[in-house]
Amino acid sequence: MGSLLDIRPISHWLPNIDNPLLISGPCSLESEEQTMATARELAKDKRVMVFRGGIWKPRTRPGSFEGMGTVALKWLQQAKEETGLLTGTEVANAQHVEECLKAGVDILWIGARSTASPFVVQEIADVLKGTDQIVMVKNPVNPDVQLWMGALERLNHVGIKNLVAIHRGFTPFGDSKYRNYPNWKTVIELRQLMPNLPIICDPSHIAGKREYLFEISQKAFDLGLDGLMLESHIDPSCALSDKDQQVTPSELGKILDKLVIRYASSNDPQFENMLDALRSRIDGIDHEIMEILASRMEIVKQIGTYKKENKVTALQINRWTQIMEDRLKIARKLNLDETLVKLMFQLIHEDSVRMQTEIMDNDL
Repeated sequence: MGSLLDIRPISHWLPNIDNPLLISGPCSLESEEQTMATARELAKDKRVMVFRGGIWKPRTRPGSFEGMGTVALKWLQQAKEETGLLTGTEVANAQHVEECLKAGVDILWIGARSTASPFVVQEIADVLKGTDQIVMVKNPVNPDVQLWMGALERLNHVGIKNLVAIHRGFTPFGDSKYRNYPNWKTVIELRQLMPNLPIICDPSHIAGKREYLFEISQKAFDLGLDGLMLESHIDPSCALSDKDQQVTPSELGKILDKLVIRYASSNDPQFENMLDALRSRIDGIDHEIMEILASRMEIVKQIGTYKKENKVTALQINRWTQIMEDRLKIARKLNLDETLVKLMFQLIHEDSVRMQTEIMDNDL
């Protein structure tokens, strides 16, 4: 499935943007005082372009703080009027969208739980039809790039062109130092499938703890993502939701000061010439790898024929174990990543077994 058509760059709806998009604000808007105090401090940092705040909070279980609801829309309006920052909040159903449109909220985003439901996304899309709204879509809770794309497509099909994807991590399957597993390969896959789609990162929800915000933010810039959504609260220790992943506006500024912003290209001709030379070497090595792999597979075919003639099974577990132990030993000596080498030889071995079984089945 290819990229979406008619997706506008961030610069279309934020024409004065020079650096990556930065969205910040509390996880939840808890009071007018907390909202305005945070917004005023964030507005002092000109790198912050959008003030975010949760109004309706989808909690896993009832009884915890679920947001202040519609009354908080007035606080968002007030924050925009006083600071000039654009405003954004999460919507989880059609009614949320209708109320936000009436209140003039600039940016709406669909949360991970909602993205996982095509029915919910379609209901939201139907309300947005005919508007020029800016809409962001967080990844679903599980690493399903097709589901993520489907949500974006539903919005695009009703005419929403100001679209942005938000990478907020995925539900971890095992122990992890992060709240949500980053699984960057899914983000890379989305970028390959939709190269014209802006993608930003939500380090707060990936991290779950403020001490990991910098490393995740830097990783996002290293991969060429288009911005960040970082939660900031005037006093995180008193936050009613997700206090451990929020920072004060001043702490946010220190994180931003340390970040190295990467760009897709350089204006330095010397850099481009050297990059082209190095890439040319990579291309040559890749061609050699392909030729060597083709030679290997020819030998695999010969082995398959020989096994067939002698009525020997295609799969030889002892031989496979020996191969893997030997290749990983070589990988360690060459300082290669063992996971990469293991995965590569598993794929090669699976295809080798497939080829041999096809040879054995030819006369059946």
